[in-house]
Amino acid sequence: MFLGVRDVRILFLNSSDIEGGAARAAYRLHLALLREGIDSRMLVQRKFSDNVTVLGPQTMLQKVASRLRPFLDALPVRRYKERTKTLFSPACLPFSCIAKRINALRPDIVHLHWICGGMMRFEDLAKIEAPIVWSLHDMWAFTGGCHYDQECGRYTTSCARCVVLGSRREHDISRKVFLRKQKTLHHCKNLTINGLSGWLARCAQQSALFKGGCVVNLPNPIDTNLFKPVDKDLSRDLLNLPKDKEIVLFGAMNATGDPRKGFAELSQALSMLQSADIELVVFGSGKPLAPPDFSFPTHYLGNLSDDLSLKILYSAADVMVVPSLQENLSNAIMESLACGTPVVGFNIGGNSDMINHKQNGYLAAPYEPSDLAAGIDWVLASPEHSFLRRNAREKIVREFDSSTVACKYIDLYKRILSERQRVSTQ
Repeated sequence: MFLGVRDVRILFLNSSDIEGGAARAAYRLHLALLREGIDSRMLVQRKFSDNVTVLGPQTMLQKVASRLRPFLDALPVRRYKERTKTLFSPACLPFSCIAKRINALRPDIVHLHWICGGMMRFEDLAKIEAPIVWSLHDMWAFTGGCHYDQECGRYTTSCARCVVLGSRREHDISRKVFLRKQKTLHHCKNLTINGLSGWLARCAQQSALFKGGCVVNLPNPIDTNLFKPVDKDLSRDLLNLPKDKEIVLFGAMNATGDPRKGFAELSQALSMLQSADIELVVFGSGKPLAPPDFSFPTHYLGNLSDDLSLKILYSAADVMVVPSLQENLSNAIMESLACGTPVVGFNIGGNSDMINHKQNGYLAAPYEPSDLAAGIDWVLASPEHSFLRRNAREKIVREFDSSTVACKYIDLYKRILSERQRVSTQ
């Protein structure tokens, strides 16, 4: 049993339980720990599931506040008229009472995930009494507020003149948020940072805020008994997709609207493809008002949130393309590979943690649509497609299966609590 004690309590924090990529990843880990016999709870700002182990707003006032807080927290950003579409979170709203609620639950470990959208002020971290593990789903924890830095790299020194905000001022809101974080972290003595990908762990280690701190690299888990291959013909029948075409799949949250997701680069790559017998399937977005005029049919499926639909969709495809310009540890890549569908993406971020070049997919030269197209053609033309599919599945089962990953987190919790007990007895 965990540390030989039956009542050890782990408390997850995320802005929601099942809405959004970070939420789904955190929720999967929460469920994996429960299956391993760990007493895990999840505290969220907005609850969408009916899981009794997830704690959400209880009163009508709390529910109304949970809807208003994301809007209110974003107000200071609105004065930056030249800001990009990359998300920026000041995390400045008071009166969440989140630290008080956390401490009242008396967890042994508080495991933070995506805590923006007005869920808590950064200063609340210093009020949490239990040791903290923080799984980073993007770069926000160590920047001046942006969730991805668009490769400006200023988080390694001190944020200012934020490119995400289109700011030219030295003392803009990114500098103020950065200094608030710096001050707060001086009072957080038992904090373990988890970069979910090797790339994000390295970024955290290089950051001015976490340099010299405890940084580890443990991934998100996936239930490989749930995400597994489905017969391709059956999958295409269910989705009303042709069986005599090669299906190229692309999808993400706000797939066509967020420039970081790379739809523009994908569009360029698709215009260069050699194969004439393809059709494109897009999920995570409806049909744009002015969709690209490809020379082949395109199906826009909108948002798919349930795992069964996603499993069928991945299984129906011949290749999944993830052309993100910055990416941590993509759920889409992990899910696709688990379903035996090879993935093509740029060799950036955490993609190489999951994609082994020409073994279960293709890692294209960063931001080069021509190489992205070459990778799609390579997968579609491969005479060893069954080899790629088998490797895709085996990679995820071996390194990312829920049970395997949950045990790694349990070992981390054990080390943290053992060290705390050792220090307290000295």
